[in-house]
Amino acid sequence: MKQLKLFIVTLLVAALSGCGTTNTVPITGRKQNLLVSDGEMLSLSTQQYQEFMKTAKLSTNANNTAMVKRVGERLASAVVTYLKANGMANEVANYKWTFNLVQDKQVNAWCMPGGLIVVYEGLLPVTQNEASLAIVLGHEIAHAVAKHSAEQLSTKMKQQYGAQIGAAVLGSVGVSSTATSIIQLAASQGFYLSNLKYSRSNESEADHMGLIFAAMAGYDPQVAVSFWQRMAASSTSKTAEFLSDHPSDASRIKNIQAWMPEALKYYKK
Repeated sequence: MKQLKLFIVTLLVAALSGCGTTNTVPITGRKQNLLVSDGEMLSLSTQQYQEFMKTAKLSTNANNTAMVKRVGERLASAVVTYLKANGMANEVANYKWTFNLVQDKQVNAWCMPGGLIVVYEGLLPVTQNEASLAIVLGHEIAHAVAKHSAEQLSTKMKQQYGAQIGAAVLGSVGVSSTATSIIQLAASQGFYLSNLKYSRSNESEADHMGLIFAAMAGYDPQVAVSFWQRMAASSTSKTAEFLSDHPSDASRIKNIQAWMPEALKYYKK
């Protein structure tokens, strides 16, 4: 009986892994399994973005605001052209490109699914020029194009389902509640570290794609190295890479240098 129950759970986990849709990430060609649809992600992100913008204070610097929108729209146009030229015209409808500069001293920018992007004013002293800003916005746009949010959510859903199934089976085959709790805790810590590494993988993929998107839009991708060196110098955090959801500064710069020959193939002044 125990063997039968374990066999059934194995089938359930395998079935769960096979659910959803298989998507191919542009540029890198990586395959990903998604359990949530583009429509669901866009609906959720639009709602959350609108909520954020209700409380955010838009920048009053007209020149910087215009620059963020200009660079963002130029990148978005290049990405749309690439998608259409590579048999992915149906993907274009998934994006509502929006670029806002807000009053905040954080050195940061982020993107929600569907291309809803926010840049903080604190980032601009580090970017210093439009080409470096394009590296950042290319990175954020890449997160949207690669559907990293949907992928992260799908992974957490699989983990949650797996943990629920596992707890039920452990109880049914006579494992004590204390032992079950310990096993679940160990599993959750494993999921946590796995997700951090998984996030680093997404970040590196966004660096790769963003570098190429910037080149496609006519921005010199070679500025990425000096920009990330400035970012490293401005950072006060020295978290060990294996405990961080971003690559270390040294790893990021090394990867960018390795991708540079590919990016330069797309670059036309």
